[in-house]
Amino acid sequence: MDKFINSLQTYFRGVKTEWGKISWPERRQVITETVFVIVIVFVFTVSIYLMDIIFKGLFGLLK
Repeated sequence: MDKFINSLQTYFRGVKTEWGKISWPERRQVITETVFVIVIVFVFTVSIYLMDIIFKGLFGLLK
């Protein structure tokens, strides 16, 4: 049991050490990249929706 507790303590000490090495992005960078992702998702969603409408119309002509 002592070995298990020592292993846990060692693990969490390592986590604490590595946590201090993280370089967090600036707030402006996070906001910019978030907006970029939202715009890209919106563009792809609209593109797929328009392709769906076009293909639905084309397949309707085949009937």
